[in-house]
Amino acid sequence: MPSIDISNIKTKKRKPVDVKSEKTSRIGELFSREISLRGSGLQDEKKEYLYLELGALLKAGVDFKSAFELVAEGQSNAQDARLYQSILQKVIDGANFSEALRSTGKFTLYEVYSIAIGEETGKLQEVLVDLAHFFKTKINQRRTLISALTYPAVVLSASFGAMFFLMRFVIPMFSDIFRRSGSELPWITRQMIAVSDGFGTYGGAATLLLTLLIGSSVYFRRSDVFRDYASRLVLRLPLAGTLVRHIYLARLSNAMRLLINAKLPLLRALALCRQMIGYYPLEKALAVVEADVLRGLPLHQSMAAFAIFPAKMVQIIKVGERTNQLDSFFEWIGQQYLTETELKMTAFSRVMQHVIIVVLGIIVGIIVIAIYLPMFEISNTIQ
Repeated sequence: MPSIDISNIKTKKRKPVDVKSEKTSRIGELFSREISLRGSGLQDEKKEYLYLELGALLKAGVDFKSAFELVAEGQSNAQDARLYQSILQKVIDGANFSEALRSTGKFTLYEVYSIAIGEETGKLQEVLVDLAHFFKTKINQRRTLISALTYPAVVLSASFGAMFFLMRFVIPMFSDIFRRSGSELPWITRQMIAVSDGFGTYGGAATLLLTLLIGSSVYFRRSDVFRDYASRLVLRLPLAGTLVRHIYLARLSNAMRLLINAKLPLLRALALCRQMIGYYPLEKALAVVEADVLRGLPLHQSMAAFAIFPAKMVQIIKVGERTNQLDSFFEWIGQQYLTETELKMTAFSRVMQHVIIVVLGIIVGIIVIAIYLPMFEISNTIQ
């Protein structure tokens, strides 16, 4: 199947150029620009459909202009249709497909660079298939995570609402009755009354503090200090930390496979991945790894100095370097982490459900004991 050359659809005449000589300069020009990693305005489901259908049409031999027109005409949403038409018009006016996507501000750096590599290497169809698979996997992971957290979230919300009602209204009512009895209250009941009084005294301040913390997190979420602290906190969480690390390692492996397979130098591949991934621990580690490789240090040796890279991954990359098959080994690593991610999501869901049930059972049991112990003592005193 011949590769799709999108330059055929451009209306401006250009002088013939040597693709090999222009390849690095054009990617370098794109690499040197600032491209935001945040605020993607197009849903992942729509992106999956875009890349999947466009890749299928190109594979069927349809030229890029006709293929993209078909995709745009199939949009039921008028806003999406206008977006696709604007992208197509920019390509017709002479821009690369990747540059047209970048100019909209609705596509991530990962997509922009991936498509740029596909254009420069004549593997646009393969890249589109990879992106469709990437978003399909991302959507499935999100749906699995949402499914796993829906039940715990509903149970927690209802339970916290019930406990707030008990602490704010029911416990104070019983505490008045207990105090009037004149008898000494059990230790657990006294502690429960103290907690209930705290709800009334510090509830407003706690709510205000929580609001300020959430607002500060949203405001400073892009700063390196916040990203560093937040990522460290998440990585220390049981199950969730491993899950997040595997998701980003799978994304890194897929990006490295794509870039190395496109015959880019290892240093340029590392530099691009550092901006494509969008995860602070990996960005920080890859910056040092890139500098080490520039000094002549093997890739696996530099990666071994960072805890974010598992020892197993480092050993596999070591073999890939020795056999000069890094792209194949990165592909294998990515598939392994994707499989492990799905298994860990299922395990995370099950563990969360059991933990929540146990914790709520203990809390409800403590509240019931704290209320009924004084009532039993009062009943025995009356008899």
